[in-house]
Amino acid sequence: MEALHETLGPQTGAAICDVACGAGHLALSFAADGPARLVGVDPAPSMLDSFRALAAERGAEVEAVRATVDELPFPDASFDLVVSRLAPHHFPSLPLAVREMARLLRPGGRLAVIDLEGHEDPEVDALNHELEVLHDPTHVRSHTLTEWVDALLGAGLNVPVARGGQAESRTGVPVARWCQIASSGEEAERAIRARLAAAPAAHRDALGIREDGGEFLIPVRTCMVIGVKALNEVR
Repeated sequence: MEALHETLGPQTGAAICDVACGAGHLALSFAADGPARLVGVDPAPSMLDSFRALAAERGAEVEAVRATVDELPFPDASFDLVVSRLAPHHFPSLPLAVREMARLLRPGGRLAVIDLEGHEDPEVDALNHELEVLHDPTHVRSHTLTEWVDALLGAGLNVPVARGGQAESRTGVPVARWCQIASSGEEAERAIRARLAAAPAAHRDALGIREDGGEFLIPVRTCMVIGVKALNEVR
């Protein structure tokens, strides 16, 4: 999130929408900028309740809207900034989701996404996918940076920022903690360790996964992409 804020700059007076907002940590990270409108969208009522509670705790005025990414209940050109963090790997269709998020942008508006990153090497990507599904069975796909850029371009956006090879954890998250966060269960945790132990070291290295003291450390690889709607485009 720090990297995203550094890249975007202050969002004073902006209308901002966080898609698949969860508890709203990304949305509320913009509250101090003084946005004109701050909206969180999520299909889960419990997540929206958490978003409202966290916003109230921080004294932020927000709108919490229940909806899915494939049918966002806002008119075209409603927002200056649409964001989504660590959620798109759950979206059923990346092209559809990106088109729908791009539809909400005003001319000159930006779509900014941080999500789990797939790997360009098919064998490494297959390992990555297997680990993610064991970790969270609702995982659909971690998209590569190339796939993200293609999706944004396909939605008619310019793509000035496309950064891969980032990580949510500089030191790596132990498998035990990684599974605890997602409530993966002991069986999944054992399967993840076994799969990592059997994987070629080169494949683990490609995913930034290292072993220390008998435990595997997961960096949670991510990419960040930003798309911009042309100033003369109205959809």
